[in-house]
Amino acid sequence: MPMTDFKQLAELYRSELLDRVVPFWLSKSQDNVFGGYFTCLDRDGSVYDTDKFIWLQGREVWMFAKLYNSVEPRREWLDAAVQGAEFLKRHGHDGQLNWYFALDREGHPLVEPYNIFSYTFATIAFGQLSIALTKAAASTGGECIIGGDSFNAATLAAEYASIARRTFDIVLSKTDNPKGQWNKAATGARSLKTFDLPMILCNVALEIESLLEPAFLQKAIDDCLHEVMDVFYRPELGLIVEALGKDGNLVDCFDGRKLNPGHAIEAMWFVMDLGKRLGRPELIQKAVDICLAEVEYGWDKEFGGIFYFMDRLGKPRHELEFDQKLWWVHLETLISLIKGYQLTGDERCLRWFRRVHDYTWSHFRDTEYPEWYGYLNRQGEVLLPLKGGKWKGCFHVPRGLMNVWKILDDIASHQ
Repeated sequence: MPMTDFKQLAELYRSELLDRVVPFWLSKSQDNVFGGYFTCLDRDGSVYDTDKFIWLQGREVWMFAKLYNSVEPRREWLDAAVQGAEFLKRHGHDGQLNWYFALDREGHPLVEPYNIFSYTFATIAFGQLSIALTKAAASTGGECIIGGDSFNAATLAAEYASIARRTFDIVLSKTDNPKGQWNKAATGARSLKTFDLPMILCNVALEIESLLEPAFLQKAIDDCLHEVMDVFYRPELGLIVEALGKDGNLVDCFDGRKLNPGHAIEAMWFVMDLGKRLGRPELIQKAVDICLAEVEYGWDKEFGGIFYFMDRLGKPRHELEFDQKLWWVHLETLISLIKGYQLTGDERCLRWFRRVHDYTWSHFRDTEYPEWYGYLNRQGEVLLPLKGGKWKGCFHVPRGLMNVWKILDDIASHQ
């Protein structure tokens, strides 16, 4: 295998992140009138819809706070995160931290708080920003001015930490029935549990680790790992399924047969991080093996790229987008593969990383305007030229670029 120039590759990811993608969101998405962020951005960054979706508001707060904490304490990033958080604090919930799904531009609720992931992304947003503000307080003496308003950074950090902890408590209380009163299932209907919640909780637990009591954190981690690695991972398939019966058995129906390679692969880098934190190399290796199995299974051998949805029995899917190639699937795969190589030295990870890297950079990156395309057809042609919408925002592309850059940089330093 030819030697990889990890230093040069790291610079590619760093430059794309800091010179093109982050400036795009910083300049194009902030609503300087009402607060929060526009996420429905066309190819050139022009706004084509002003509704605001809590998933993406929380994710963007988190992203700017994470950049401040992990890359460089730039004031413009902290300012962007705080103004978004203040909009969320004022308008994003019903007063009891039940987080809505969508708001209009001014912050009036459009969709009730039925979606548990509004809560999880609010949790990581306020958790990460509380850490950033604690750092800012230490460096500024406490007083900060954002948008012409003066505030005490330490006081605001404590308030945000409380919001994160209380929201996380609500998330954990809703795990058995995430949609609550908005659950559309008929009484006595077939009951399934889904992979998405324990998968995201693996990440959320680490995100707010410093805000939780150690025993509470450990139980949350243990519960999440058990669900992901012992329940939804099926050794008889060598893959992770998206839904199971409440008894933990496979179910033969549309939802029960559904596979989402991107979800499974993303979860594996969460698990690798937990394995590293817990000092469990066997857990890391298992996550690497599952990641590689998912990539191999999900790869489109005719056109390249990773399928969005698949059926474990090879039956037709009902989702019309099942064979599309989506941005987040490929960015998360790049993180998992290079992290797997970093932690284990498994050359299979590096081989697949090169392959996915080549596909991702040649198909999703827009060479004319900043930020990346999100939606391709099976053949790899751009379906939608938009850079953001109801589901795509300031998250997977910058997070992916940042994580891969940092990992490559670490590998290069040890090469």
